Amino acid sequence: MTSSEQAGTRDRASRKLMIAALIASSIEWYDFFIYATAAALVFGPLFFPDSTPLIGILLSFATFWAGFVSRPLGGLVFGHLGDRIGRKPAVVTCLVMMGGATFLIGVLPGAATIGVLAPVLLVTLRFLQGIAVGGQWGGIILLLTENSAGSRRGRAGTFGQMGVPLGVILGNAAFLLVGATLPHEAFLSWGWRIPFLASAALAPVVLFIQLKVEDTPVFQELKQRKQQEAARVEQAPLMEVLRSHKRTVLLGAGLLFATNAVFYISISGLLAYATTELGMDRNALLLLALGSSAVGVATIFLSGALSDRWGRRPLIFAGAALLLVWAFPFFWLVDTATLLGVAVATTVGSVGSSLTYGPLAAYLSELFEPRVRYSGASLAYQLAAILVSGGTPFIMTALLAATGTSASVAAFLFAMALVTLLSAWGLRETRPTAAADPAAAQVAQA
Repeated sequence: MTSSEQAGTRDRASRKLMIAALIASSIEWYDFFIYATAAALVFGPLFFPDSTPLIGILLSFATFWAGFVSRPLGGLVFGHLGDRIGRKPAVVTCLVMMGGATFLIGVLPGAATIGVLAPVLLVTLRFLQGIAVGGQWGGIILLLTENSAGSRRGRAGTFGQMGVPLGVILGNAAFLLVGATLPHEAFLSWGWRIPFLASAALAPVVLFIQLKVEDTPVFQELKQRKQQEAARVEQAPLMEVLRSHKRTVLLGAGLLFATNAVFYISISGLLAYATTELGMDRNALLLLALGSSAVGVATIFLSGALSDRWGRRPLIFAGAALLLVWAFPFFWLVDTATLLGVAVATTVGSVGSSLTYGPLAAYLSELFEPRVRYSGASLAYQLAAILVSGGTPFIMTALLAATGTSASVAAFLFAMALVTLLSAWGLRETRPTAAADPAAAQVAQA
């Protein structure tokens, strides 16, 4: 086989990997996010029927938060396994766990049928969802970035990152379709279960990754060194990260504060606020979320690709700065209770969030050396999940109830953007050059 034929084979394999990763990530995040929509719309009366509407929503968002509490655990466990036994086995296990937990939520009886056991099982399954998504993110982005040359690593990583807004689009589309085809009572009774049962579509993707995708050259090199040179894959990668990389983990988590806050305000907290407090139509809001998420998909790809030319930090700075100045105008527009106001608020917010989020797959992986990379990147990402992501809808609802004004939530968003700016300021640039990243140059020349 000639060198050009070998290059063509590698390019085809790379494209298949990116498509598989995009589909797997999209369905995985779809599974995770449809819970947020269901928590805002149906879980209160279904699983907490004796509560007032406000308390029911708060309790629903508390179970939503459980998935974020467990995400760091998934990052720790599967980060350790991914650094020890390989990226691919960890990813496949997480995908199977996520699909199973989501499907079981779809068949879970409500409190009217099994009493207090219903919310207990709901929290348990949500906890398993969190473990799965906490473990899969690091594996997906490493399969992508470690299989790419340094000059294309930012762009490659976006095929994992784009799964987040695509998951929102798929989830909202599923609820819109079910809501449009069923009477309201049927939707509340059993129709909401259909999007959860649809998670079975993840099975063929899991099979493809298991059978067709090889582990990354970086991890294979680590294994080869262990065999040939008595060098070893780090035997306790998690302990190594906690011992030597605490500052990087904390600042890496801070990079996600702004993007996570505005994202979960837009897809969950805002849905509950606008329907209950502002009297806006649920389906119209879901359609707006579809539009802003589509903008997010394009912006994530563009941001990741540009980070290969301009560096990771400039794009993160730009997104965080936009969210900083947009925090208060965001809620001024939302409080107009008009579709145009909400559309502008969430679209600009999506642009700021996605500018920050696009380069993070490459950036977080590059901040850690290969032997502890899965553990380090996962721990940073999932630490932000437990500190900001899961609690944001709950915090937003609580702030609105306590203060009676959305200005308190805007101040929260402003603070999160400031943390991201300061975190990016405290970290180094990682965009590699051929001289600084011989491994990437070798992959590029292969």
